[in-house]
Amino acid sequence: MVIPARTLFAFALMLIATLASAQDMEKIVISAPGPRNISYLPVDLIPAIGVDREEGVALEILHTGGGAVALHNLVTRNADFAVAGFPAAMSLSANGGDVVGVAAVDDVPLFVLMVRVGLKGQVKRISDLRGKVIGVNTSTRNSKTTSQQLAELLLKSDGVDLDMVRIVPAGQSWVEQSSLINSGSADAVMGDEPFASRLLAEGKVFFLANLADPATTKRIAGANFLHAALVTRSDMIRVEPQKVEKMVRVMVKSLQWIAKHKPADIVDKLKVTDPEERASLLRALRAYPRAYSRDGRFSASQLKETERFFRKTSEGDAQAQSREIESIIDDRWVGRSKRD
Repeated sequence: MVIPARTLFAFALMLIATLASAQDMEKIVISAPGPRNISYLPVDLIPAIGVDREEGVALEILHTGGGAVALHNLVTRNADFAVAGFPAAMSLSANGGDVVGVAAVDDVPLFVLMVRVGLKGQVKRISDLRGKVIGVNTSTRNSKTTSQQLAELLLKSDGVDLDMVRIVPAGQSWVEQSSLINSGSADAVMGDEPFASRLLAEGKVFFLANLADPATTKRIAGANFLHAALVTRSDMIRVEPQKVEKMVRVMVKSLQWIAKHKPADIVDKLKVTDPEERASLLRALRAYPRAYSRDGRFSASQLKETERFFRKTSEGDAQAQSREIESIIDDRWVGRSKRD
């Protein structure tokens, strides 16, 4: 079949226009745990709903096995931005890392301490984890993940010295966390949703502590800390403030889109087709309707809780104890929440 010259010419014009448009886009690299970790879905959704392109941005997402790794990508300039637990960002800052929070992403922290079901008769309370292997989101030398900080706090609050357990990296995706449980490589995991609830539904784990449960939060100082937050470096703010402004707008648009749509719409946009993964993600999104910030604004009470949590998890570290959370916050693009 002979293709008419006019058709070829029109196709060539379309291709040129597409390439020109792509060249006009500003590339931004963001690193975040995942994929499809419920606390970080606003990042995954950005290219899915096209809000990056609306702002003239071509977003590249570097998924990692933990917020501390995402922060490492930021400070080593492999990424322009990161989304990570803010207590982990404070840990990095206390160790000399250049990190500044520019927008809130989560509204509530979602962590579950789950234990493989074969230990149900042996492990009835946190103190029973003595001598066990516990998985946490992957940390780095200069920054503990919020998952590890939380696990250590719960262990110490129940009289378990940290040298009585073995901490191993659990990653922050379904493949990593389910593999640890299914293989028996870890006895317990301070895990994430929707992976924890999916393992529970499959009969692979039972929950020992859940930050969505008041019985757990009442024993944790600063339990309502700011988990996922959008962060960057001070030099990015100083040299390329327009890029920071764009990235913040993109993130806020994603949060606003989530606030206006149903869980099924979110899962559809992410093109989740595996029946088990789809069901677990829907179940988690419905169970935690307040998971995300609606506008990216920082809450004074949430920041206070975050500082309280960080001080409790870093007792004995004078440098960390002196870290003021306001020193690593730049709210010029989002402002403060009026609910405080």
